[in-house]
Amino acid sequence: MSLTLYQASIPVLVRMLGNLSAILYKAAAHAEAKKIDPSIFVNARLAPDMYPLSRQVQIATDVVKGCAARLAGIEVPSYEDNEASFAELQARIAKTVAFIQSVTAEQIDGSEGRNITLKFGSREFHFLGQAYLLNFVYPNFYFHLTTAYAILRHNGVEIGKMDYIGAY
Repeated sequence: MSLTLYQASIPVLVRMLGNLSAILYKAAAHAEAKKIDPSIFVNARLAPDMYPLSRQVQIATDVVKGCAARLAGIEVPSYEDNEASFAELQARIAKTVAFIQSVTAEQIDGSEGRNITLKFGSREFHFLGQAYLLNFVYPNFYFHLTTAYAILRHNGVEIGKMDYIGAY
């Protein structure tokens, strides 16, 4: 049996967003236990020229909702990018999961050859559906997910590889 584009996308993305959510819960608990202002974590960066944790989560969810919508040939939902707390980041993740789970296998399967164009400023990138998932979505999603993990780990949150990978 072949792996469908839906099977290769939505369940994987839902799982990893769940792991991100669990990591953020641990970070919030850590902040509370250590009496650290949670905004310190939400605004933390690995380097001065990198985005803070909040933006890492925003971009990760943007990549995911964009993936589901573009593969399905529907409009990409727009979010405000104004989350400033763990609770707001959790709500964004939950909203993203709800959206991508609303996209059906029938909408995505068969979109391997769908033309997808992304515009970033004056630049345009053109993909076919499968290449979009494998060569754009996955690298970008995992980059921002990993960076969110690294920001929290660097700031003393007690998380490890199994938190990132999740339970099996």
